[in-house]
Amino acid sequence: MINKQHLIDRFLGYVTVDTESDPNSDETPSTKKQWDLAKQITEELKRIGMQDVSIDENAYIMATLASNVDHDTPAVGFIAHFDTSPDFTGANVTPQLIENYDGKDIILNKEENIILSPSYFDDLLMYKGQTLITTDGTTLLGADDKAGIAEIVTAMEYLINHPEIKHGTIKIGFTPDEEIGRGAHKFDVEKFGADWAYTMDGSQVGELEYENFNAAGAVVTVKGKIVHPGYAKGKLINSMHIATQFINSLPKMEVPEHTEGREGFFHLHNMKGAVEETKLHYIIRDHDLSQFEARKEVISNLAEELNSQFGSEVIMVEIKDQYFNMREKIEPVMHIVDIAKEAMEQAGIKPLIKPIRGGTDGSQLSYMGLPCPNIFAGGHNFHGRYEYVPVESMIKATEVIINIVQIVAKK
Repeated sequence: MINKQHLIDRFLGYVTVDTESDPNSDETPSTKKQWDLAKQITEELKRIGMQDVSIDENAYIMATLASNVDHDTPAVGFIAHFDTSPDFTGANVTPQLIENYDGKDIILNKEENIILSPSYFDDLLMYKGQTLITTDGTTLLGADDKAGIAEIVTAMEYLINHPEIKHGTIKIGFTPDEEIGRGAHKFDVEKFGADWAYTMDGSQVGELEYENFNAAGAVVTVKGKIVHPGYAKGKLINSMHIATQFINSLPKMEVPEHTEGREGFFHLHNMKGAVEETKLHYIIRDHDLSQFEARKEVISNLAEELNSQFGSEVIMVEIKDQYFNMREKIEPVMHIVDIAKEAMEQAGIKPLIKPIRGGTDGSQLSYMGLPCPNIFAGGHNFHGRYEYVPVESMIKATEVIINIVQIVAKK
């Protein structure tokens, strides 16, 4: 059995290290502080007995657990990321342990009246009677994806300490900068040496995903002209007003708060403006490739239309693709999804196979030649103060990893 307290202690040791990534940095990793946890994990892997432990100049960590069977088996990998989202602070994380959760409101921060309530986050009720790890209401937790790292390392340690459990070659990898879309950019697939892998980066127990959004980012720059307001008639052009017109011209219901399942969206996630210039930062998402391309055209065509109205180029658009739906790369090797499904069923878990409403290192890795579905890591409410993870979910994820390698060894 997995030692519950040992897993808790390992996880807490990770989340209290600040590893927030920075989309404005051109370095890899994007923040120097990511090295702190990367080096800590590297030493831990050596200490528990992993082989070929390495960390490269970009903080990508890889290690191997050699096969203990006398027949050839595929090499299977497990991958997680150690950075946390720049959307909300990950500095000075102070986790709280809620034993035997009673199904009621959890006071995260009494002074600021921050409450994690099942009346709003009804998923909490699935974990009544379990042990929850929450934030103190002032930071994110970092279960995305330090829970995945804790589960992978714990599974490897368990296998090392229990050589009677038969498995083939296992490869593990931990990456920086996943939260800013660069987690797989410098991942050396050939060096990793796995036939396929799984990212441990999903949410609730049972999640098993091999579809994700096609994704792009768009920066819309609106130019204005500033003139003294007392003498501005016919001269001043307020970029913020034009930007507002642009925002309001996009489909109002095709936004994250009004979509679900495979429905795509336009998401305005950042804006900064003054009279002379306003910048709008959008992410564009859709599971269907043709609809994804159509969404990019909507953005570009709207800019052209407004430029035509104003008789000059007041709006400029830069769109960059970020990643694509990995379904195309997974469907030819669906047996790897079936193996994960069987591993969950062996652990008493009902698989929840559904599309990811987001991205994962696995999507990029799949297009780089490493098919890589995504498995739950257990956390909820990522990227904010209401993030939490049930310890029992982390234990189940660890069991799924152990089950997968045993199934592969028997195939």
